[in-house]
Amino acid sequence: MAKPAQGTKYRGSIHDFPDFDPSRDAEALYTAMKGFGSDKEAILELITSRSNRQRQEICQSYKSLYGKDLIADLKYELTGKFERLIVGLMRPLAYCDAKEIKDAVSGIGTDEKCLIEILASRTNEQIHQLVAAYKDAYERDLEADIIGDTSGHFQKMLVVLLQGTREADDVVSEDLVQQDVQDLYEAGELKWGTDEAQFIYILGNRSKQHLRLVFDEYLKTTGKPIEASIRGELSGDFEKLMLAVVKCIRSTPEYFAERLFKAMKGLGTRDNTLIRIMVSRSELDMLDIREIFRTKYEKSLYSMIKNDTSGEYKRALLKLCGGDDDAAGQFFPEAAQVAYQMWELSAVARVELKGTVRPADNFNPDADAKALRKAMKGLGTDEDTIIDIITHRSNAQRQQIRQTFKSHFGRDLMADLKSEISGDLARLILGLMMPPAHYDAKQLKKAMEGAGTDEKALIEILATRTNAEIRAICEAYKEDYHKSLEDALSSDTSGHFKRILVSLATGNREEGGEDRDQAREDAQVAAEILEIADTPSGDKTSLETRFMTILCTRSYQHLRRVFQEFVKMTNYDVEHTIKKEMSGDVRDVFVAIVQSVKNKPLFFADKLYKSMKGAGTDEKTLTRIMISRSEIDLLNIRREFIEKYDKSLHQAIEGDTSGDFLKALLAICGGED
Repeated sequence: MAKPAQGTKYRGSIHDFPDFDPSRDAEALYTAMKGFGSDKEAILELITSRSNRQRQEICQSYKSLYGKDLIADLKYELTGKFERLIVGLMRPLAYCDAKEIKDAVSGIGTDEKCLIEILASRTNEQIHQLVAAYKDAYERDLEADIIGDTSGHFQKMLVVLLQGTREADDVVSEDLVQQDVQDLYEAGELKWGTDEAQFIYILGNRSKQHLRLVFDEYLKTTGKPIEASIRGELSGDFEKLMLAVVKCIRSTPEYFAERLFKAMKGLGTRDNTLIRIMVSRSELDMLDIREIFRTKYEKSLYSMIKNDTSGEYKRALLKLCGGDDDAAGQFFPEAAQVAYQMWELSAVARVELKGTVRPADNFNPDADAKALRKAMKGLGTDEDTIIDIITHRSNAQRQQIRQTFKSHFGRDLMADLKSEISGDLARLILGLMMPPAHYDAKQLKKAMEGAGTDEKALIEILATRTNAEIRAICEAYKEDYHKSLEDALSSDTSGHFKRILVSLATGNREEGGEDRDQAREDAQVAAEILEIADTPSGDKTSLETRFMTILCTRSYQHLRRVFQEFVKMTNYDVEHTIKKEMSGDVRDVFVAIVQSVKNKPLFFADKLYKSMKGAGTDEKTLTRIMISRSEIDLLNIRREFIEKYDKSLHQAIEGDTSGDFLKALLAICGGED
């Protein structure tokens, strides 16, 4: 079993088996494989209950007792994914990694994801052991095989990682931090083309601790995380490798939690990835991976494996997982610490928000108005011209085009567009032509008119807009519909939900920083109303009012601190707890506020994903978000989308829409990630 460093706590899920007797275990395995068929349950139970060191002793005893190779016998008796998992457990970690890499570079094609995962995540010592194991097992040089099977900058970075010469974590040079930031910035953002060698040298050799400081300083200096620069400057497998290196430097367990989630989400399971990670991390950091998994994905690793696999394969994986963390939203102490630190990082990060639609250079409203008139005159409509002009102008420029169109032709551009185009394309183009506040006002009006209310649309708009945006919407609503937004909400909703929406619609959220003492008091109120505090200190009605006031009026920066203090105080995550303890529209609006505070672009990325997944597309939500975020943070939303769902927003739109609607959406999307 891998021994933890002096003074550190062991974080694996598999431990040495007490009263271990390798000869007795060898006999038990021999009996389980003797005769017709094999006792898979006995094999599973024994092998997943022993540490890797103990399994090696069992292999030796088996050879001594029966003159046979235990791994060869297991291969003969077992099949499929279960066999791959059990055989993987029987090899020492370095030999298991060597086998995975050999498979990745053998035959036609290369499994680049496997190479990236192993070489980006292993320590210097693990790399050295891997190189030696590869030589021993295959009588080949690992570096030579990697060079023979890869190319370009991807190959160069793999070779650097293969040296296992990253500086030790106590090697941190403060003077060098700023220099590395400057070198990375000049090698990418400031350079025509990219100096990949600088990225390779710095990310491949500096200590993890040093690089964490570099990443923090890079964000402060450039206004964007290093990951965003890598995505913008690099491409293909080289980009994926460098992103994996950055993730492992930030947090290796978080990198593996993400890999496991992606291996099981959606249709089909990437079993090779699932097996490789569960085997290789079971005696290193599986407990950390489990904690982060639930923190990020709102479910335990155990429950996801249970729902995604079956048979002996599932039972063996669950044994390696080592336990179920799913008391929804509750963290054991180490996990609470991880969650607290994640809030700390989110409070520090100040990511620059960017839209995808920007003002057109050399803008000529006169020429645009004439081109649009021509596109709509006579028989047939030139949709391509309409899409091209309207999706490549900022909203302010579109308003100028409307004015110029009226001055030139004495006609209303909106009315002409409405008569010439229809369906989803019309909703999208006409939405883009409206000033943002009037567009949001119209969406709110539509959500409340007719039979039934579209609560999701009300929540999405009112829970995410800034004070200035809310006030502009209120003015636009009054101007367009001769009624106050507050009156409309009051007549169409009821109870706590109405009170929350009306509070949000006042646009009076505080805009200052955090107050730590107040944050602790606010966290206590949240704990009491969500019924997990030890000593309630007030009647429930006044607590509910205070909780609503906290979520609807405190600044985002202050609320981040409240949520962090909540974790510290209760070992629970506030979002999970709201989902568990509340219901209906009140729960949904509070969750939307919390998610917006945590990461607003991710909130919208989730909404976009849900609008396109499964059978049928929710075109209204898709259109509303693409229009309303196009000049604010759609570029950030794109980054969150690909990060979480392993596919670009561009790909999702392409796979889920068609025709002119597709063309217009892709133009607003602004590019393929």
